[in-house]
Amino acid sequence: MTPLGHDRHCDEVVGQTALLRSHLDGADLTAVVPTCPDWTLWQLAVHVGASHRWAEHIVRTGAAEEVAVEDVAGAEEPEGGAAALDTWLAEGAERAAGTFRGAGAGLPAWSWAWERTAGFWARRMAHETLVHRADAAGTTGARYEVAPDLAADAIDEWLQIVRFGQRTDPDDPVNELRAVGRSIHLHATGSAPELDAEWLIGVTGEGVDRRRGHEKATVVLRGPLTELLLALYRRLPPDDGRLEVLGEREALDLWLERTSFG
Repeated sequence: MTPLGHDRHCDEVVGQTALLRSHLDGADLTAVVPTCPDWTLWQLAVHVGASHRWAEHIVRTGAAEEVAVEDVAGAEEPEGGAAALDTWLAEGAERAAGTFRGAGAGLPAWSWAWERTAGFWARRMAHETLVHRADAAGTTGARYEVAPDLAADAIDEWLQIVRFGQRTDPDDPVNELRAVGRSIHLHATGSAPELDAEWLIGVTGEGVDRRRGHEKATVVLRGPLTELLLALYRRLPPDDGRLEVLGEREALDLWLERTSFG
């Protein structure tokens, strides 16, 4: 599968934010988000909007080191009610996408990860918004769908994040999986062949490895791409009726317990 391009990631920052805003329209913004129980819908939206402004600031200024979100002008929550929040979200997404696009994918910019470019931030903010949109949709009962190629790209990025954490942080809980020595096969059903939407995740004493392809594994998680993505992000339980687990369920549960992000 060809990775999504920089322009597509920029487009998705705006597009996913528009969908998030539609989930919030008319909703009780004081409602607790079941998949992020420390947040209300208002706080979830503020987190997304502040993240956009933070990443935009990093790319626009060409930051060479970490910047505190508190030091980014405009990243504080907006004053006013739902209408003000909606406008703030829309403006922040447009500004971020415009800055990312204008910079180009290769512009150097600080990040916490394996890649320090504007392209990293465009992709990260697209998927950050995508997953938190699922949180909002689950709270409000809105329909949630993801384009197959975008869902596959988000899974690829998530597995990169897990691998990066395992390699750089000795205290990352995923390191506890090294002694287990199990493998997981993710099998997306109903997806176009050109997406090559199957992954093998191997966990050995050397750490986490992942590659695309159809291979035998300790446990298999099968289902549509959107549901696979939500399961990996722990937004959907594996025993949901839309997913199927084959093999050693304990290996999958262990992986999900030891991997967490966003």
